[in-house]
Order: sequence, then structure tokens, then C-alpha cells
Amino acid sequence: MAGDTGPVIEFRIDRSSGVATYLQIVHQTEQALRLGLLEPGDKLPTAREVVEATAINPNTVLKAYRELERSGLVEARRGLGTFVRRSLGSSPADSPLRAELEDWTRRAKEAGLDREDVAALFGSALDAHFRTAQAGTTTGTERTTSTTSSTEGTA
Repeated sequence: MAGDTGPVIEFRIDRSSGVATYLQIVHQTEQALRLGLLEPGDKLPTAREVVEATAINPNTVLKAYRELERSGLVEARRGLGTFVRRSLGSSPADSPLRAELEDWTRRAKEAGLDREDVAALFGSALDAHFRTAQAGTTTGTERTTSTTSSTEGTA
């Protein structure tokens, strides 16, 4: 992907999610990195592009980008923009596991479950399978649920 022209990621802001707007940008960027949709060398949209697409305050975008920079995921290059420094995870968007999850999600929707039901089920499964590995720490379900609800359209 590095070197492609045009936006690599398109942020979707869910104003009713209860998640701070800058954190939605951070979470969506992290998700894109985990899925391999963003790779080292890719350029993030400029603050102006994000503001035009989402109608949020430019300082909110800059705050999100600073947070991503503090975590070592991106780097700002004066006069050039903000670029991905490293990826996260090892599950590309075209993973067979993604296809299975897409199929499961389709079946859940056909069974009458809404988005919140599916998120709750998935969060519960995450808790059950990752609780022992992270005993004594937060399992991340709260974040996964809020990220899921705020990342529609980034995949």
C-alpha cells in the first residue's frame, strides 16, 4: 500500500457512541493497522481532509495524531504529513478468519440479532477466551465494543 495515492483510511465518526472523537480516530487507525489496511510508509489523511470529511474540529484530529505519534505508530514529517511507522497485529483483512467472521456475522443478522447484540456476543466470547491470558487486567472488551461501533466503513 505504501506509495498509493488517495486516502488509505476514511474515518467514520459516531457522535452517539459515547467515545471521544479523537479516540475514535485513534481506534480506527489501530484497527486499520491490525488488519493490514495501513502499512508502514502509508500517509494518513491531512487534518484538513479529515475535517472536511467528518465536520470535526481540526484540533481533535491533531490530538488523535499526537496520541498515535506518542505510541510510536505514526510520525509527523514537517511539511509532508503524517506517516505510518509500524503495523499492529498479524491478521490481514483477507485472512480466512475474517471470512469466517463475516459469515458468522451474516448468519447472526439473518437470525434477527442487531449490531449491539452481535457486539455483546462477540465481547463475551473475547472475555471467555482471553480472560485467562490476561488475568488481573482489563480484557479489552469495552474498547473492542466501542471501537467496533465507531469503525464502520474503515474496512
